[in-house]
Amino acid sequence: MKTIRVGILGLGVVGTGVADLLIRKKHLLESRIGAQLNLKTIADIDTATDRGIDLKTAALVPDAGAVLTDPDIDVVVELIGGRSPARELILTALKNGKHVVTANKALLADCGNELMESARKNRVDLAFEASCGGCMPIIKTLRESLVANDIKSMSGILNGTCNYILSRISKEGCTFEEALKKAQELGFAEAEPSLDIPDLKRGVHV
Repeated sequence: MKTIRVGILGLGVVGTGVADLLIRKKHLLESRIGAQLNLKTIADIDTATDRGIDLKTAALVPDAGAVLTDPDIDVVVELIGGRSPARELILTALKNGKHVVTANKALLADCGNELMESARKNRVDLAFEASCGGCMPIIKTLRESLVANDIKSMSGILNGTCNYILSRISKEGCTFEEALKKAQELGFAEAEPSLDIPDLKRGVHV
């Protein structure tokens, strides 16, 4: 059976969740994809904090280069967020012939065309389903199930942070600031959530 070796960049809230799923549901995932999954290396500047997951089978290192230059790693999952250094790390991974999965909305909005061109040039995949519509399978559905439909646009509140904050405000009557603080405490919003806040505020005042 083929083995797919995975490296993760970033072990924050999202990165920890992904690593946990790859470890806990390893056998289920393998049975569905028909290949063995090996979470080999995770890179994060903080290697001391206990994330509450079992990392005995994966190396946790402070240097992203350990993931990007490892010839054995097939897929790099970028979960750092923001434009830099995520852009540079993804470009390096693509140039090194590694498939990349990212949930980085901000980076794709800013540099998506550049990253996709690099993936095409290096004949690898850039998967970004996790960045769209709260991880609902929109991209796959549009590419496969709805391929014959002439879709011009899609609209909606599809950001997890937006959904959480607006739900708290509408159901509990709390203020925007209170809902945002709680979202940050629970890990739905980043500690510095400026990329979500502008659209959030416009939605609240509609």
